[in-house]
Amino acid sequence: MPQALILVYHLVTELTDGVCQQHLTDEYADLARGMTAALCRKRPSPLTHGNLKVWAGAIVHALGSVNFLFDHAQTPHLTATELARLFGVAKSTVSAKASVITRLFRISLFDPRWTLASRMADNPLTWLVEIDGFIVDARTLPLTLQYAAVRQGAIPYLP
Repeated sequence: MPQALILVYHLVTELTDGVCQQHLTDEYADLARGMTAALCRKRPSPLTHGNLKVWAGAIVHALGSVNFLFDHAQTPHLTATELARLFGVAKSTVSAKASVITRLFRISLFDPRWTLASRMADNPLTWLVEIDGFIVDARTLPLTLQYAAVRQGAIPYLP
């Protein structure tokens, strides 16, 4: 991470940690720290422009979109309006910055890179691997191939 962005990283993670620890989970806080660090490493970093409260809200919003935070049937659950209020910023502004993050990292629904660890087993994209040009569910492979997939980083752990 560039030296110039270390302070920005700490300021943003202080905001995300506070909201995540009070209203979400430690898993959200961990992912938010990872996304903040990734944004700091981007050249140029988008975090150098704009309100850090908005960026903090946008980070949690982007992660919440992947992890179904806005689905009332899920736990934890917040609406986008509640999330923006917790950061003290406008919902539309947070949503717009979350879209910037989503495009910047090419984040999709069920994106394994930004899925909560507790939801990883239920994420269908986590287990998809390509073998000889065919996409297969790694959980259906022989154990020796599953070990190889873990060693290569294709899947996070043995199912």
